[in-house]
Amino acid sequence: MGAGLSLRAVAAETGSSHQQLRRFERGELQRVSIAEAGAWCAVVGLDLAIRTYPAGDPIRDRPQLVLLERLRVELHGSLGWQTEVPLPIHGDLRAWDALVSGHMPRPWRARVEAETSIADGQALERRLRLKRRDDPDGHLILLVSDTRTNATALRALRPGLQDFLPATARSLLGALREGRDPARSGIVVL
Repeated sequence: MGAGLSLRAVAAETGSSHQQLRRFERGELQRVSIAEAGAWCAVVGLDLAIRTYPAGDPIRDRPQLVLLERLRVELHGSLGWQTEVPLPIHGDLRAWDALVSGHMPRPWRARVEAETSIADGQALERRLRLKRRDDPDGHLILLVSDTRTNATALRALRPGLQDFLPATARSLLGALREGRDPARSGIVVL
């Protein structure tokens, strides 16, 4: 209606039947291909946007599991460790890769985001900043695999991340090994 077109006109333009479009409008179609939906949207002047979100049990790649385990074995025995911790927003399907928690000197939590291969530094920084905006409590540890490619990427990223992740790996790991609150967010390369 907004485009001033009838179902028959849209159907004719896309090679569909008007009955199929009517069922689509009413949400009665069991299946619609992306190509069909895209064509119908294009004819009426709309862009079709599709997003995906993780759901159910995550299947993480082996290198990420190995990286997370390298950090876990560094932790003091008194610290808690959880993986795949959802952001505290109802309906938001994003999750932190891990959560470290402790009680010294008071209860604290540090979120962990693990990166085995930094391919797009801007996307990584944006994702981290958005997750922290939506889950600001506690500290953030960006855990990165110790590779030559990641070292190069981190050299380029550090100036933009310095205000956001100021703590050194030495101070973070020292606190975690002693079971203490790391007090700040930072980057750990393992």
